[in-house]
Amino acid sequence: MRKPIIAGNWKMNMTPAEAERLVAELIPLLKDAACEVVICPPYVDLALVGKLLVGTNIKLGAQNVHWAPKGAFTGEISADMLLAIGVSHAIVGHSERRQYFGETDETVNKRAKAALDANITPIICVGETLEQRESGVTDTIVSKQTIAALAGFSAEEVVRSVIAYEPIWAIGTGRTATNEDANTTIKVIRDAIAGVYGQKVADEVRIQYGGSMNAKNATELMAMPEIDGGLIGGASLKSEDFSKVVHF
Repeated sequence: MRKPIIAGNWKMNMTPAEAERLVAELIPLLKDAACEVVICPPYVDLALVGKLLVGTNIKLGAQNVHWAPKGAFTGEISADMLLAIGVSHAIVGHSERRQYFGETDETVNKRAKAALDANITPIICVGETLEQRESGVTDTIVSKQTIAALAGFSAEEVVRSVIAYEPIWAIGTGRTATNEDANTTIKVIRDAIAGVYGQKVADEVRIQYGGSMNAKNATELMAMPEIDGGLIGGASLKSEDFSKVVHF
């Protein structure tokens, strides 16, 4: 019932020239993808990449979005600005934004709501640290983050959103949760949504795994019943690797 969604987060990589080369490689490799495909370049690449993706099955995502429509917010980008250049998705609350740039559950909620109001699909990230996992509070942390991120959303807005479970200890480290652990935690997230919005809504929400999914482990992870896709970091920067994930 839930269409898988694979999103590539380029993070702070790729000049416009490099982005153009990568997209030229990706378009033929991904044209027959059965899942929804999104790539999220840095801001300086978005307008160029958006033009290159016109007429393809690859959608354009941003790595963040501000909650205000305009104003004195140096370094931020509004949803309307993103919409104007063809952005359809936006990552919100990535752990690197939370860790390095002071994102909170409250700002994640505001950013996600602004995206939805502009008809941009938010990819809302939640996840625990290694210390939290070892302390046995993973379920509490991810449930709290999920419900806080969705605070004030209607059921329809929840269904339009994508959740990305990204265990912080597995991002960029090469470490990956076992298939079963990832599936179990994503089920916890889905149950938290069901507790507020009901099981029908929870069953419709797509929840990605975002902890170092790559060409080697994508097939097994995507075989898990609760996992609806991946938020891909390093593997999204190489066309062959990303293609293997997309064609899991």
